[in-house]
Amino acid sequence: MTARIWEKLTVEEFSQALRETPTVLLPLGVCEQHGFHLPLATDIYNAEHLSRRASEETGCLVAPTLKYAFSGGELPGTINLSPQAHGVLLLEILRELYRNGLTNVILVPGHGGTDFLYGIQSAATLFLRLNPQYADRNLAICLWWDYSPEWQEKSAAGDYHAAEVETSLMAHWVPDEVRWERMTVDEPEFLNLMRTDCDAYEEREQRVDDPMSIPRRFQSPRMKVGVMGWPERAAAATGARISEQCVAGLVELIRKIQAAR
Repeated sequence: MTARIWEKLTVEEFSQALRETPTVLLPLGVCEQHGFHLPLATDIYNAEHLSRRASEETGCLVAPTLKYAFSGGELPGTINLSPQAHGVLLLEILRELYRNGLTNVILVPGHGGTDFLYGIQSAATLFLRLNPQYADRNLAICLWWDYSPEWQEKSAAGDYHAAEVETSLMAHWVPDEVRWERMTVDEPEFLNLMRTDCDAYEEREQRVDDPMSIPRRFQSPRMKVGVMGWPERAAAATGARISEQCVAGLVELIRKIQAAR
């Protein structure tokens, strides 16, 4: 089955798609640092390719990708949109997706950052609270990495951002985008710290010694590359296996939601 990519359809083709599927996937990406060997669009590719492949299996629609969001990174090329602004955009987009006649909307984040996911969850929850007219519609957030036991095993071992899994996925989805010869990592002590805690790249400055004082959070100046794990272990075959597991999980979620109508 050919993926149903929203922006490539005509009015006539879109109307026909609505008669055949009640479901749309909304890819959510972010333009951010992914080392010297992966493009800034890595998380955009994550969301788009997963959504497209699930559409090929289910016939659901894939909405235009929202490519701006909050990364938290500060290396050159990263674009940070505040979680609040991102949330407002999501509220507007969700309203339009339902207005077009869709029953089920599944958000597909390509990025797994703490602040990013918190903003999405807050926006989705608020949308349902503010729009009781859509009480008969379904809304979900697909944390698709949870569907891959292999991914979970590697994460538990300290492989996170721009490392083995993400590099493997990119090698599978868009192999020409991986700059294998440019692969490098941060200095060993800092890299090992990030393998222990994926949020260790962030530092805090507490100007007033009081629990009610809000600390300033910022990326550690020690970060020069932005890799958290072992990218040298990556392989396209690993990406293919993990992709298959994640697509299967998303397809199952789509069918479960559609069966609940």
